[in-house]
Amino acid sequence: MDRTITFAGDPNIGVFARVVGDIALLPPESSEEFKEAVKKALNAKIVETTIQGSAIIGSLVAGNSRGVIVSGLATEAEIEILSEHRDVLLLKETMNAAGNVIMANDTFAAVHPEMPTDLMHALAEFLGVEVVPLVLGGVKTVGMAGVATNKGVIVHPRATAQQIARLEEVAKVPVGTGTINMGSALLGTGLLVNDSGYLAGNATSGFELGRIEDVFGFLE
Repeated sequence: MDRTITFAGDPNIGVFARVVGDIALLPPESSEEFKEAVKKALNAKIVETTIQGSAIIGSLVAGNSRGVIVSGLATEAEIEILSEHRDVLLLKETMNAAGNVIMANDTFAAVHPEMPTDLMHALAEFLGVEVVPLVLGGVKTVGMAGVATNKGVIVHPRATAQQIARLEEVAKVPVGTGTINMGSALLGTGLLVNDSGYLAGNATSGFELGRIEDVFGFLE
C-alpha cells in the first residue's frame, strides 16, 4: 500500500494529526481519503476533534496508551471527546503545545529542557513513564524533532551520540536518525507512526521511508 499522503495538499501531516497508540486524532475537516489511509495504515480508531478550535492537533496533543496530554486551552467539548478514549491531562502552564514539547511512548517521555520540574513530575505520574529533559540536534521542541513508538524512536539527524545513548537508556528500544519530506529534520511534522504501521508526508523519499521502516521494525 502507499505509505505517503498529504493533508489537504500539505505534506506536513504530523502537524494536523496525532496517533496515540491505537487511536488517531484527526481534525473534522479531514478528507475521507486521509481518514481511510490513517485507519488502514495504522490500524487505528479515528477520533475527530479540534484542539482549542484548531486543526493543528499534532502540535497540541501528546500521550501514550495510558493517557493524552493536551493544551489547557482545549474546550470542554474537546476534552469530553478525548476522555472517551483516554485519561486527559491539561497543560495549563505557558508551555502548553504538548505535541511540540513532549515525545512519548509507554516507557519514557522526552520533554523540552526548560519544562518546569513540577510539570515533569506530573507527566511522569500521569503517563506512568520516566521523563527526561532533552535537546535533539539543537532542537528543544523534542515532540517535533523525534517520533517514538513502543518498537523504536527516530530522531533529528544531528542528534549527538550522547543524546541518542540517553534515549536508548530510557526507551529500551532501537533509536535511529532520519529525515522526512525530502530532508526535513523535524520528523514529527511529517510522520504518523504506531506499533502497527506508519504514514509519511508525500514529499518523503524512498530512502527516508526505508529508514523509517528500519528504525520501527517494519522491514519484511
